Amino acid sequence: MGKDGGGDGLEVPLLKRTYYHGNCPGCRLEKRNETRRGVPYTEFASLPIQSLFPFLYFMIRDLHIAKQVEDIGFYAGFVGASYMLGRALTSTIWGIVADKHGRKPVLVITLIAVITLNTLFGLSSSYWMALTTRGLLGLLSGMLGPIKAYATEVCRKEHSHLALSLISSSRAIGLIVGPAIGGYLAQPADKYPGMFSQESIFGRFPYFLPCLCISILAVAALISCIWLPETLHKHNEATDSNNSIEAMEESLSDSNAEESSGGYWSLFTNWPLMSAITVYCLFSLQDVAYAEVFSLWAVSDRKYGGLSFTSTDVGSVLALSGLFLLIYQILIYPSVAKAIEPITLVRATAILTLPLLASYPFMTTLSGFNLQLVVNCASSLKNSFQVTTITVCNILMNDAVSQDLRASANGLSVTLMSIFKAVAPAVAGVIFSWAQRRQTASFLPGDHLVFFMLNAATVIGLMCTFGPHFARGSTKH
Repeated sequence: MGKDGGGDGLEVPLLKRTYYHGNCPGCRLEKRNETRRGVPYTEFASLPIQSLFPFLYFMIRDLHIAKQVEDIGFYAGFVGASYMLGRALTSTIWGIVADKHGRKPVLVITLIAVITLNTLFGLSSSYWMALTTRGLLGLLSGMLGPIKAYATEVCRKEHSHLALSLISSSRAIGLIVGPAIGGYLAQPADKYPGMFSQESIFGRFPYFLPCLCISILAVAALISCIWLPETLHKHNEATDSNNSIEAMEESLSDSNAEESSGGYWSLFTNWPLMSAITVYCLFSLQDVAYAEVFSLWAVSDRKYGGLSFTSTDVGSVLALSGLFLLIYQILIYPSVAKAIEPITLVRATAILTLPLLASYPFMTTLSGFNLQLVVNCASSLKNSFQVTTITVCNILMNDAVSQDLRASANGLSVTLMSIFKAVAPAVAGVIFSWAQRRQTASFLPGDHLVFFMLNAATVIGLMCTFGPHFARGSTKH
C-alpha cells in the first residue's frame, strides 16, 4: 500500500502526490518527485576510500616509514583505519544533526571536507600528515547515515528496497571510478613522462593527481546540491483545514516501524535494529579487511606470496569488479531479492564466500591471462556477495525504526560499523605483515593465514544471523 492511497477500497482524494514523513500530524508535506535524486552522492563518500587501495602500498613505501618491505602492510593498515576511526567518532552526531536540521546540510559539509582534506592527503610529505588528513576526513564525513534515510524518504514504502539498492549501486560506481582514478593516475610522472615531468608538482607529489581529480568531482557534486531537495519534514503552523488530511495520512502510516516515543535512546532497546546492526558491522569488518588485504597481497612480490601487480593492475581489477557489481545491482539483485527471504540471502552469500576466499592463496600458481581472468572473476563475486549482504542489512535497519529516528538509527549503525572498520584494516595490516614473515610455516603458511582469518570473520557473521542473536522484524522484503 502506497502513502497516497488507502487499503480495503478506500481512496484518499489528494490533489498532489505526498510522502508521509513520520507520525507528526498538523504539518503539510510538499511534493516530492525526485525519487532517485541524491542517491549518487554516496559515491563521493566512497571515492576517497576506493581510490586509495591501488596505490596505498606504494605511497607507504615512498614515505619511507617502513624499515623493511614486510612492514609496509603494518603501516598501510593504520592509514586505512584512521579514516574509519574518525568517522566512528562523529557518525552518530551527524545523524542527530541530520534529524534536527536536515539531510542536505550534512551532505554539503561532507563534500566540502572531501574537497579540502582529500587534496591535502595527496600533498602529504610525511606518514603522519597522511594519517592526520585521513582522520580529519573521517571526522567530517557524515554523509553515509543521512543519505540512507534520504533514499527511503524520496520514494514510497514498497520501493524502499530499490532505493537502498541504488545506494549500493552508487557504491559500485565508486568501485569503478575510484580504483581507476587511483590506479591509472597515481605516479603520473613515471607512467606518463611525456605529459608530467619529475620537477612538476605531480612529480614531487606522485599521489596528488588522483586525489585532485576526486576533489574536482566533489566540487561538481557540491554545486549540484543547489537543486537537491530537503526531505526532512519541517514543522510549520497548519490550518484547521489541513488537519483532516494529515489525520488521514497518519492513520495510513507505516505500522511496522518501531514507536519513537523513547527518542534516540530507544534505539538501543530496539532489538531488531540492534541485531541487524550487529550483522552489518561484522560483515563490514570482513569487507574492509578483505579490501585492505587484497590490494596489499596483489602488489606484493611473488616471493612473499603475492601477485606482483602494479597499481594499474590493481585499479583495473577493482574497476572491472565494480562494473560487474553495477550490472548485478541493476539486472540481477532485484529478482534475487524478490525470490529469497532477506536473511536467507545473507546466509547464502556468507556460505558461498567461504570457498571463494579459501581459493585466493592458490592463485599465485597462475600467470598471464589465466591469472587475470580468475582474479577478476573472484573479485567480482566477492563484491557481489558483500553488497547483497549490506543492502539487506540496510533494509532491515530502516524498516526497524520510524522516519523521525531513521537518520539517527543510520548514524548509530555507521558509528558502530566505522569502529569495526577502523579495527579491520589495522588488524589486517598487522596479520598481513606477520604472514609475509612465515612463508615456510607448516600450518597456514604465508597468505593462507590471512584468508583463513577473513573466513573466520565470515563464519562469526554467519552465526549471528541465527537465533538467539538475530531478531526478525515484522516487515517483509
